[in-house]
Amino acid sequence: SDTRGPMKSFYPFVNTPLPYAYNALEPYIDEKTMRLHHDRHLQTYIDNLNKLMDENPALQQFSLEELLTRWCRLPQHLQVPVRNNAGGVFNHRFYFNSMKEPGAPCEAPRLFDEMSLQFKSPEDFKSQFKEAALSVFGSGYAWLVSHGGRLKIITTANQNTPPLNSMTLLLNIDVWEHAYYLKHYNMRAAYVDDWFHLINWEAVEGRFLAALDL
Repeated sequence: SDTRGPMKSFYPFVNTPLPYAYNALEPYIDEKTMRLHHDRHLQTYIDNLNKLMDENPALQQFSLEELLTRWCRLPQHLQVPVRNNAGGVFNHRFYFNSMKEPGAPCEAPRLFDEMSLQFKSPEDFKSQFKEAALSVFGSGYAWLVSHGGRLKIITTANQNTPPLNSMTLLLNIDVWEHAYYLKHYNMRAAYVDDWFHLINWEAVEGRFLAALDL
C-alpha cells in the first residue's frame, strides 16, 4: 500500500475498479460503454503514463496531482505527453467517481443552497452546465469548480485539467464521443440529459465541504 497519503496516486499507476458494477448506470449509460471506457480508454492512458514515468525516473517522485500542477515546469518535450496522459488518468477517475446508480439518494443541501445563490436554482445550474458541455468543440470536459469561494462552470479541451492549485474540482462530465457514442451516437445533448440522472451528489457535496474545511 502507498504510504504517501491515502488520496495520493503514485507510479506505477493502476486502473482502480469502478466504484459500481459496469451495468449499474443502465439505462442511462450502457454496460458496454462503461467496460470500453474504463478497461480500454482509461487503461491506455495509464499504460502510456507508466511508460513515460518508466523512461523518465525523475518523474516517479510526483503524485498524479503533482504531475498535473508541475507539467508546465518540466522539460519542453515532456510537457504535452505528461499533461495529456496524467490528465487522461485523473479526469477519467474523477468522472467515474462522480457517478452512481440511478435512483440513489440525491442529497447535497449545502451545495444546493450555494447553487441557488450563484445560479438561481439547481435547475438553472443544470441548464448552464448542459450549455457548457455542448459548447466544447470536439473532445473535452465540462466542470463545476469552486474558485475563490464561488462556484463556476468551466470547460477544458482534450485531457486538460483545471488548475488544481487554484480551483477545487467538484464535478465533471466527459464529452469525448467514446463516452456516449454506442448508446447516443452523436447526440451529445441526450447523453448530457441522461448523465444528470447519475450524478453522485453526496460525493460532490463532500468535495465542496472539504474545500470549505467543514
